[in-house]
Amino acid sequence: MQQIFQPQRTLGRLLMLVLLSAASSTASALPSFARQTGEDCAACHVGGIGPQLTPHGTKFKIGGYTDGDNAEKFWVPMSGQAITTSTHTSKDQPGGAAPGYKANDNTIFQEGSVFLAGRFAPHVGGFVQGTYSGVDHAWSWDNVDLRAALPLQLGGGETTFGVSLNNSPSTQDPFNTLPSWSFPYVSSDLTPGYLGEPLLAGGLGQLSTGLTGYAYINEWVYAEAGAYRDLPGDFLSSVGVPREDRVNLDGAAPYWRLHVGHEFKHQYASLGLFGLDASIQPDPGAGAKDQYRDIGIDGTYQFIGTHRNIFSVNARYIREKQDLNATVAEGGAERNNATLTEYNFSASYYYLNTYGFTVGAFGTGGDTDQTLYAAADIEGSRTGKPDTQGTIWQIDYTPWGKEASWMAPWANLRLALQYTAYSQFNGASSDYDGAGRDASDNNTLMAFAWLAF
Repeated sequence: MQQIFQPQRTLGRLLMLVLLSAASSTASALPSFARQTGEDCAACHVGGIGPQLTPHGTKFKIGGYTDGDNAEKFWVPMSGQAITTSTHTSKDQPGGAAPGYKANDNTIFQEGSVFLAGRFAPHVGGFVQGTYSGVDHAWSWDNVDLRAALPLQLGGGETTFGVSLNNSPSTQDPFNTLPSWSFPYVSSDLTPGYLGEPLLAGGLGQLSTGLTGYAYINEWVYAEAGAYRDLPGDFLSSVGVPREDRVNLDGAAPYWRLHVGHEFKHQYASLGLFGLDASIQPDPGAGAKDQYRDIGIDGTYQFIGTHRNIFSVNARYIREKQDLNATVAEGGAERNNATLTEYNFSASYYYLNTYGFTVGAFGTGGDTDQTLYAAADIEGSRTGKPDTQGTIWQIDYTPWGKEASWMAPWANLRLALQYTAYSQFNGASSDYDGAGRDASDNNTLMAFAWLAF
Protein backbone atom coordinates (compact mmCIF):
# COMPACT_ATOMS: atom_id res chain seq x y z
CA MET A 1 0.00 0.00 0.00
CA GLN A 2 1.33 3.41 -0.95
CA GLN A 3 2.02 5.72 1.95
CA ILE A 4 -0.35 8.69 1.66
CA PHE A 5 1.38 11.10 4.03
CA GLN A 6 4.63 11.37 5.92
CA PRO A 7 5.30 9.97 9.41
CA GLN A 8 3.50 11.17 12.51
CA ARG A 9 5.90 14.05 13.09
CA THR A 10 4.70 15.63 9.80
CA LEU A 11 1.07 15.58 10.96
CA GLY A 12 2.10 16.99 14.31
CA ARG A 13 4.09 19.74 12.62
CA LEU A 14 1.13 20.67 10.43
CA LEU A 15 -1.18 20.91 13.43
CA MET A 16 1.29 22.92 15.46
CA LEU A 17 1.94 25.39 12.64
CA VAL A 18 -1.74 26.04 11.98
CA LEU A 19 -2.49 26.43 15.69
CA LEU A 20 0.34 28.90 16.08
CA SER A 21 -0.99 30.80 13.06
CA ALA A 22 -4.47 30.90 14.58
CA ALA A 23 -3.14 32.17 17.87
CA SER A 24 -1.55 35.18 16.19
CA SER A 25 -4.48 36.10 13.91
CA THR A 26 -7.94 37.61 14.15
CA ALA A 27 -11.22 35.67 13.70
CA SER A 28 -13.89 34.50 11.12
CA ALA A 29 -17.17 34.26 9.00
CA LEU A 30 -19.05 37.59 8.59
CA PRO A 31 -19.55 38.99 12.09
CA SER A 32 -20.87 42.23 10.56
CA PHE A 33 -24.16 40.44 9.84
CA ALA A 34 -24.25 39.16 13.43
CA ARG A 35 -23.74 42.70 14.71
CA GLN A 36 -26.51 43.93 12.44
CA THR A 37 -29.07 41.30 13.42
CA GLY A 38 -28.12 40.90 17.08
CA GLU A 39 -28.08 37.12 16.51
CA ASP A 40 -25.21 34.68 16.87
CA CYS A 41 -23.51 33.25 13.77
CA ALA A 42 -25.07 29.82 14.44
CA ALA A 43 -28.55 31.27 13.82
CA CYS A 44 -27.74 31.59 10.10
CA HIS A 45 -24.77 29.24 9.60
CA VAL A 46 -24.54 25.50 10.12
CA GLY A 47 -21.67 24.81 12.49
CA GLY A 48 -21.47 28.37 13.78
CA ILE A 49 -19.55 29.80 10.81
CA GLY A 50 -20.25 30.40 7.09
CA PRO A 51 -20.97 29.85 4.37
CA GLN A 52 -23.36 26.88 4.79
CA LEU A 53 -26.76 28.35 5.64
CA THR A 54 -29.62 27.25 7.86
CA PRO A 55 -33.19 27.96 6.60
CA HIS A 56 -33.09 31.13 8.71
CA GLY A 57 -29.90 32.22 6.96
CA THR A 58 -31.43 31.48 3.56
CA LYS A 59 -34.36 33.79 4.33
CA PHE A 60 -31.96 36.50 5.53
CA LYS A 61 -30.12 36.41 2.19
CA ILE A 62 -33.32 36.34 0.12
CA GLY A 63 -34.56 39.29 2.15
CA GLY A 64 -31.65 41.39 0.97
CA TYR A 65 -29.41 41.07 4.05
CA THR A 66 -31.61 43.75 5.70
CA ASP A 67 -33.19 42.14 8.77
CA GLY A 68 -31.99 42.92 12.27
CA ASP A 69 -31.97 45.26 15.24
CA ASN A 70 -30.51 48.02 13.08
CA ALA A 71 -33.16 47.68 10.36
CA GLU A 72 -34.52 51.18 10.97
CA LYS A 73 -31.28 53.07 10.40
CA PHE A 74 -28.41 53.32 7.95
CA TRP A 75 -26.02 50.48 8.69
CA VAL A 76 -22.77 49.87 6.81
CA PRO A 77 -20.64 47.48 8.86
CA MET A 78 -17.23 46.13 7.94
CA SER A 79 -15.75 42.66 8.38
CA GLY A 80 -12.49 40.92 7.64
CA GLN A 81 -11.23 37.36 7.45
CA ALA A 82 -7.92 35.52 7.26
CA ILE A 83 -7.15 31.94 6.24
CA THR A 84 -3.89 30.17 7.04
CA THR A 85 -3.16 26.73 5.57
CA SER A 86 -0.59 23.98 5.94
CA THR A 87 -0.55 21.63 2.94
CA HIS A 88 1.07 18.24 2.37
CA THR A 89 0.62 16.19 -0.82
CA SER A 90 1.34 12.47 -1.03
CA LYS A 91 4.26 13.14 -3.40
CA ASP A 92 6.23 16.30 -4.14
CA GLN A 93 5.03 18.49 -7.00
CA PRO A 94 7.70 18.85 -9.71
CA GLY A 95 8.93 22.41 -9.93
CA GLY A 96 7.29 23.42 -6.66
CA ALA A 97 3.70 23.78 -5.52
CA ALA A 98 3.69 27.33 -6.97
CA PRO A 99 6.34 29.85 -8.02
CA GLY A 100 8.46 30.60 -4.98
CA TYR A 101 7.14 27.68 -2.91
CA LYS A 102 8.56 24.29 -1.96
CA ALA A 103 7.55 21.10 -3.70
CA ASN A 104 5.73 20.03 -0.52
CA ASP A 105 4.87 20.88 3.10
CA ASN A 106 4.04 24.56 2.69
CA THR A 107 2.53 26.66 5.49
CA ILE A 108 1.24 30.00 4.27
CA PHE A 109 -1.04 32.91 4.94
CA GLN A 110 -3.32 31.87 2.07
CA GLU A 111 -5.70 34.80 1.90
CA GLY A 112 -7.11 37.80 3.69
CA SER A 113 -10.39 39.52 2.84
CA VAL A 114 -12.18 42.71 3.75
CA PHE A 115 -15.96 43.02 3.40
CA LEU A 116 -18.41 45.87 3.19
CA ALA A 117 -21.49 43.92 4.23
CA GLY A 118 -24.90 44.64 5.64
CA ARG A 119 -27.96 46.83 5.21
CA PHE A 120 -27.24 49.91 3.11
CA ALA A 121 -30.74 51.44 2.89
CA PRO A 122 -34.37 50.33 3.40
CA HIS A 123 -34.81 47.06 1.49
CA VAL A 124 -31.25 47.28 0.11
CA GLY A 125 -28.23 45.29 1.32
CA GLY A 126 -25.43 43.02 0.27
CA PHE A 127 -21.70 42.53 0.44
CA VAL A 128 -18.59 43.47 -1.51
CA GLN A 129 -15.42 41.43 -0.91
CA GLY A 130 -11.82 42.28 -1.68
CA THR A 131 -9.19 39.56 -1.22
CA TYR A 132 -5.42 39.46 -0.89
CA SER A 133 -3.86 36.24 -2.20
CA GLY A 134 -0.89 35.06 -0.18
CA VAL A 135 0.19 32.86 -3.11
CA ASP A 136 0.01 35.53 -5.80
CA HIS A 137 0.91 38.39 -3.43
CA ALA A 138 -1.79 40.58 -4.95
CA TRP A 139 -5.18 42.13 -4.16
CA SER A 140 -8.28 41.69 -6.34
CA TRP A 141 -12.00 42.03 -6.01
CA ASP A 142 -13.82 38.86 -5.00
CA ASN A 143 -17.48 37.98 -4.52
CA VAL A 144 -20.08 40.76 -4.92
CA ASP A 145 -23.81 40.47 -4.23
CA LEU A 146 -25.86 43.68 -3.98
CA ARG A 147 -29.61 43.28 -3.80
CA ALA A 148 -32.93 44.98 -3.20
CA ALA A 149 -35.81 42.96 -1.79
CA LEU A 150 -39.44 43.75 -0.96
CA PRO A 151 -41.81 41.38 0.91
CA LEU A 152 -45.48 41.59 -0.02
CA GLN A 153 -48.59 39.83 1.24
CA LEU A 154 -50.15 38.01 -1.72
CA GLY A 155 -52.83 35.32 -1.79
CA GLY A 156 -52.76 34.73 1.95
CA GLY A 157 -48.99 34.31 2.11
CA GLU A 158 -45.81 36.33 1.79
CA THR A 159 -43.90 36.69 -1.47
CA THR A 160 -40.50 38.39 -1.53
CA PHE A 161 -39.52 40.03 -4.80
CA GLY A 162 -35.91 41.01 -5.34
CA VAL A 163 -33.10 41.85 -7.73
CA SER A 164 -29.41 40.99 -7.40
CA LEU A 165 -26.38 42.62 -8.99
CA ASN A 166 -23.47 40.19 -8.70
CA ASN A 167 -20.25 39.15 -10.40
CA SER A 168 -20.52 35.37 -10.73
CA PRO A 169 -23.37 32.98 -11.56
CA SER A 170 -24.43 31.29 -8.28
CA THR A 171 -22.78 33.83 -5.94
CA GLN A 172 -26.24 35.24 -5.34
CA ASP A 173 -27.80 31.79 -4.82
CA PRO A 174 -29.23 31.43 -1.29
CA PHE A 175 -28.84 27.66 -1.02
CA ASN A 176 -25.93 25.35 -0.16
CA THR A 177 -25.50 23.38 -3.37
CA LEU A 178 -24.34 25.56 -6.27
CA PRO A 179 -20.59 25.99 -6.96
CA SER A 180 -20.02 29.31 -5.18
CA TRP A 181 -21.11 27.98 -1.79
CA SER A 182 -20.68 24.21 -1.83
CA PHE A 183 -18.27 22.02 0.15
CA PRO A 184 -15.30 22.25 0.51
CA TYR A 185 -15.57 25.81 1.80
CA VAL A 186 -11.78 26.08 2.15
CA SER A 187 -9.28 24.46 -0.23
CA SER A 188 -5.52 24.74 -0.50
CA ASP A 189 -4.13 27.02 -3.22
CA LEU A 190 -0.96 24.90 -3.35
CA THR A 191 -2.24 21.68 -4.93
CA PRO A 192 -2.51 20.62 -8.60
CA GLY A 193 -5.69 21.73 -10.33
CA TYR A 194 -7.67 19.29 -12.43
CA LEU A 195 -9.18 19.83 -15.87
CA GLY A 196 -12.63 20.28 -17.27
CA GLU A 197 -15.01 22.06 -14.91
CA PRO A 198 -18.25 23.36 -16.50
CA LEU A 199 -18.50 27.08 -17.13
CA LEU A 200 -21.13 27.41 -14.38
CA ALA A 201 -18.64 26.00 -11.86
CA GLY A 202 -16.61 29.21 -11.77
CA GLY A 203 -15.67 30.02 -15.36
CA LEU A 204 -17.29 33.47 -15.20
CA GLY A 205 -16.45 34.21 -11.57
CA GLN A 206 -15.22 37.80 -11.04
CA LEU A 207 -15.01 38.16 -14.85
CA SER A 208 -18.64 39.11 -15.50
CA THR A 209 -21.52 41.09 -14.08
CA GLY A 210 -25.06 39.83 -13.83
CA LEU A 211 -28.47 41.25 -13.01
CA THR A 212 -31.09 38.74 -11.91
CA GLY A 213 -34.62 39.06 -10.58
CA TYR A 214 -36.20 36.60 -8.19
CA ALA A 215 -39.37 35.74 -6.28
CA TYR A 216 -39.68 33.66 -3.10
CA ILE A 217 -43.26 32.51 -2.79
CA ASN A 218 -44.77 31.56 0.58
CA GLU A 219 -41.44 30.04 1.75
CA TRP A 220 -41.91 27.24 -0.79
CA VAL A 221 -40.91 28.24 -4.32
CA TYR A 222 -37.85 30.25 -5.33
CA ALA A 223 -37.58 31.35 -8.97
CA GLU A 224 -34.82 33.48 -10.47
CA ALA A 225 -33.80 34.60 -13.96
CA GLY A 226 -31.35 37.08 -15.44
CA ALA A 227 -28.28 37.43 -17.61
CA TYR A 228 -24.51 38.02 -17.43
CA ARG A 229 -22.24 40.22 -19.53
CA ASP A 230 -18.46 40.34 -19.69
CA LEU A 231 -16.51 43.19 -18.16
CA PRO A 232 -14.01 45.50 -19.92
CA GLY A 233 -10.37 44.58 -19.60
CA ASP A 234 -9.50 48.02 -18.21
CA PHE A 235 -12.02 47.58 -15.39
CA LEU A 236 -10.79 44.09 -14.57
CA SER A 237 -7.23 45.37 -14.43
CA SER A 238 -8.32 48.13 -12.05
CA VAL A 239 -9.81 45.56 -9.62
CA GLY A 240 -6.76 43.29 -9.73
CA VAL A 241 -7.78 40.78 -12.43
CA PRO A 242 -5.15 40.38 -15.20
CA ARG A 243 -6.32 41.52 -18.61
CA GLU A 244 -5.37 38.15 -20.10
CA ASP A 245 -7.95 36.42 -17.87
CA ARG A 246 -10.80 38.27 -19.53
CA VAL A 247 -13.70 36.21 -20.94
CA ASN A 248 -15.25 37.65 -24.10
CA LEU A 249 -18.95 36.88 -23.95
CA ASP A 250 -20.83 37.21 -27.23
CA GLY A 251 -23.87 39.07 -25.95
CA ALA A 252 -25.76 38.28 -22.77
CA ALA A 253 -25.55 34.86 -21.10
CA PRO A 254 -28.98 33.87 -19.70
CA TYR A 255 -29.11 32.31 -16.22
CA TRP A 256 -32.12 30.75 -14.53
CA ARG A 257 -32.99 28.98 -11.28
CA LEU A 258 -36.06 27.12 -9.93
CA HIS A 259 -36.08 25.72 -6.43
CA VAL A 260 -38.82 24.11 -4.35
CA GLY A 261 -38.21 23.56 -0.64
CA HIS A 262 -39.75 24.02 2.78
CA GLU A 263 -38.97 23.77 6.47
CA PHE A 264 -41.11 21.15 8.19
CA LYS A 265 -40.82 21.77 11.94
CA HIS A 266 -37.32 20.36 12.62
CA GLN A 267 -36.40 19.44 9.03
CA TYR A 268 -35.80 21.13 5.69
CA ALA A 269 -35.88 19.50 2.25
CA SER A 270 -35.56 20.92 -1.26
CA LEU A 271 -35.08 20.09 -4.94
CA GLY A 272 -33.96 22.48 -7.66
CA LEU A 273 -33.04 23.06 -11.30
CA PHE A 274 -30.67 25.66 -12.74
CA GLY A 275 -28.98 26.58 -16.01
CA LEU A 276 -26.65 28.89 -17.94
CA ASP A 277 -26.30 29.47 -21.71
CA ALA A 278 -23.18 31.37 -22.78
CA SER A 279 -21.35 32.14 -26.03
CA ILE A 280 -17.64 32.99 -25.77
CA GLN A 281 -15.35 34.39 -28.44
CA PRO A 282 -11.77 33.31 -27.67
CA ASP A 283 -10.60 35.77 -30.32
CA PRO A 284 -13.09 38.66 -30.72
CA GLY A 285 -11.50 39.66 -34.00
CA ALA A 286 -12.08 36.25 -35.59
CA GLY A 287 -15.85 36.25 -35.08
CA ALA A 288 -16.11 32.52 -34.31
CA LYS A 289 -17.54 31.52 -30.94
CA ASP A 290 -17.87 28.62 -28.52
CA GLN A 291 -21.26 27.78 -27.00
CA TYR A 292 -21.71 26.39 -23.49
CA ARG A 293 -25.12 25.16 -22.33
CA ASP A 294 -25.17 24.11 -18.68
CA ILE A 295 -28.14 22.53 -16.93
CA GLY A 296 -28.13 21.10 -13.42
CA ILE A 297 -30.18 19.54 -10.66
CA ASP A 298 -29.59 19.96 -6.93
CA GLY A 299 -31.10 18.94 -3.62
CA THR A 300 -30.74 19.51 0.12
CA TYR A 301 -31.86 17.83 3.31
CA GLN A 302 -31.27 19.22 6.80
CA PHE A 303 -32.30 17.83 10.16
CA ILE A 304 -32.23 20.94 12.31
CA GLY A 305 -33.69 19.76 15.61
CA THR A 306 -33.10 22.42 18.26
CA HIS A 307 -30.54 24.18 16.03
CA ARG A 308 -27.72 22.81 18.20
CA ASN A 309 -27.03 19.47 16.48
CA ILE A 310 -27.53 19.64 12.69
CA PHE A 311 -27.24 16.96 10.02
CA SER A 312 -27.08 18.13 6.39
CA VAL A 313 -26.90 16.54 2.96
CA ASN A 314 -26.23 18.65 -0.16
CA ALA A 315 -25.87 17.42 -3.75
CA ARG A 316 -25.73 18.72 -7.33
CA TYR A 317 -25.14 17.45 -10.83
CA ILE A 318 -24.29 19.60 -13.88
CA ARG A 319 -24.25 18.56 -17.53
CA GLU A 320 -22.65 20.88 -20.05
CA LYS A 321 -23.07 20.69 -23.81
CA GLN A 322 -20.19 22.34 -25.68
CA ASP A 323 -20.01 23.58 -29.26
CA LEU A 324 -16.31 24.45 -29.61
CA ASN A 325 -16.27 25.85 -33.13
CA ALA A 326 -13.89 28.72 -32.33
CA THR A 327 -11.48 26.62 -30.31
CA VAL A 328 -11.34 23.96 -33.04
CA ALA A 329 -10.71 26.63 -35.68
CA GLU A 330 -7.77 27.92 -33.65
CA GLY A 331 -6.32 24.41 -33.24
CA GLY A 332 -7.09 24.20 -29.53
CA ALA A 333 -9.47 21.23 -29.70
CA GLU A 334 -10.32 18.27 -31.94
CA ARG A 335 -14.08 17.99 -31.42
CA ASN A 336 -16.68 20.56 -32.30
CA ASN A 337 -19.31 18.95 -30.10
CA ALA A 338 -18.59 17.60 -26.63
CA THR A 339 -20.16 17.08 -23.23
CA LEU A 340 -18.83 17.65 -19.73
CA THR A 341 -20.38 16.58 -16.43
CA GLU A 342 -19.71 17.49 -12.82
CA TYR A 343 -21.09 16.32 -9.49
CA ASN A 344 -20.66 17.37 -5.88
CA PHE A 345 -22.04 15.64 -2.78
CA SER A 346 -21.50 16.28 0.91
CA ALA A 347 -22.94 15.12 4.22
CA SER A 348 -22.10 16.81 7.51
CA TYR A 349 -22.93 16.55 11.18
CA TYR A 350 -22.34 19.35 13.69
CA TYR A 351 -22.59 18.71 17.41
CA LEU A 352 -23.48 21.76 19.51
CA ASN A 353 -22.62 23.88 16.45
CA THR A 354 -19.01 23.39 17.53
CA TYR A 355 -17.65 19.98 16.53
CA GLY A 356 -18.10 19.04 12.88
CA PHE A 357 -17.50 16.11 10.57
CA THR A 358 -18.08 16.30 6.81
CA VAL A 359 -17.55 13.77 4.05
CA GLY A 360 -17.80 14.77 0.41
CA ALA A 361 -17.49 13.24 -3.05
CA PHE A 362 -16.79 15.10 -6.27
CA GLY A 363 -16.03 14.38 -9.88
CA THR A 364 -15.91 15.55 -13.48
CA GLY A 365 -16.13 13.62 -16.72
CA GLY A 366 -16.13 14.35 -20.43
CA ASP A 367 -15.43 13.27 -23.98
CA THR A 368 -11.93 12.42 -25.14
CA ASP A 369 -9.98 15.26 -26.80
CA GLN A 370 -6.23 14.79 -27.05
CA THR A 371 -5.68 18.42 -28.05
CA LEU A 372 -7.95 20.16 -25.55
CA TYR A 373 -6.68 18.10 -22.61
CA ALA A 374 -3.07 17.71 -23.71
CA ALA A 375 -0.60 16.29 -21.18
CA ALA A 376 1.70 19.31 -21.30
CA ASP A 377 2.52 19.36 -17.60
CA ILE A 378 1.46 18.04 -14.20
CA GLU A 379 -2.10 19.22 -14.88
CA GLY A 380 -2.38 17.61 -18.33
CA SER A 381 -4.03 14.35 -19.41
CA ARG A 382 -2.23 11.43 -21.05
CA THR A 383 -5.55 9.86 -22.06
CA GLY A 384 -7.05 13.06 -23.44
CA LYS A 385 -9.92 12.85 -20.94
CA PRO A 386 -10.74 15.27 -18.11
CA ASP A 387 -12.18 12.61 -15.78
CA THR A 388 -11.39 13.25 -12.11
CA GLN A 389 -12.96 11.69 -9.01
CA GLY A 390 -12.23 12.00 -5.34
CA THR A 391 -13.47 12.14 -1.78
CA ILE A 392 -12.92 14.66 1.01
CA TRP A 393 -13.04 14.15 4.77
CA GLN A 394 -12.96 17.07 7.18
CA ILE A 395 -13.10 17.45 10.94
CA ASP A 396 -13.34 20.92 12.40
CA TYR A 397 -13.70 22.79 15.67
CA THR A 398 -15.56 26.11 15.92
CA PRO A 399 -15.28 27.31 19.53
CA TRP A 400 -17.02 30.65 18.96
CA GLY A 401 -20.06 31.74 16.92
CA LYS A 402 -22.64 31.08 19.62
CA GLU A 403 -24.59 33.57 21.71
CA ALA A 404 -22.40 33.30 24.80
CA SER A 405 -19.12 32.95 22.93
CA TRP A 406 -16.06 35.00 23.75
CA MET A 407 -15.99 38.24 21.73
CA ALA A 408 -19.45 37.58 20.22
CA PRO A 409 -20.52 39.03 17.84
CA TRP A 410 -17.11 40.53 17.00
CA ALA A 411 -15.03 37.44 16.32
CA ASN A 412 -15.22 33.86 15.09
CA LEU A 413 -12.80 31.00 14.46
CA ARG A 414 -12.61 27.58 12.84
CA LEU A 415 -9.72 25.08 13.09
CA ALA A 416 -9.85 22.09 10.77
CA LEU A 417 -8.11 19.09 9.27
CA GLN A 418 -9.08 18.12 5.72
CA TYR A 419 -7.99 15.11 3.67
CA THR A 420 -8.62 14.78 -0.09
CA ALA A 421 -8.12 11.42 -1.84
CA TYR A 422 -8.21 11.03 -5.63
CA SER A 423 -9.22 7.77 -7.30
CA GLN A 424 -8.85 9.37 -10.74
CA PHE A 425 -7.13 12.54 -11.93
CA ASN A 426 -7.23 14.06 -15.41
CA GLY A 427 -8.41 10.89 -17.09
CA ALA A 428 -6.54 8.08 -15.34
CA SER A 429 -5.75 6.47 -12.00
CA SER A 430 -2.07 5.87 -12.85
CA ASP A 431 0.42 7.77 -15.00
CA TYR A 432 -2.23 10.36 -15.85
CA ASP A 433 0.27 12.92 -17.18
CA GLY A 434 2.50 10.57 -19.17
CA ALA A 435 5.39 11.29 -16.78
CA GLY A 436 4.56 8.61 -14.20
CA ARG A 437 2.41 10.65 -11.81
CA ASP A 438 -0.58 8.81 -10.31
CA ALA A 439 -3.88 10.25 -9.13
CA SER A 440 -3.08 9.28 -5.54
CA ASP A 441 0.16 11.30 -5.70
CA ASN A 442 -2.07 14.39 -5.40
CA ASN A 443 -3.80 13.20 -2.22
CA THR A 444 -3.71 16.15 0.14
CA LEU A 445 -3.67 16.62 3.88
CA MET A 446 -4.43 20.20 4.85
CA ALA A 447 -4.80 21.92 8.19
CA PHE A 448 -6.31 25.38 8.25
CA ALA A 449 -7.34 28.20 10.50
CA TRP A 450 -10.20 30.36 9.27
CA LEU A 451 -10.63 33.57 11.22
CA ALA A 452 -12.57 36.84 10.99
CA PHE A 453 -13.58 39.96 12.86
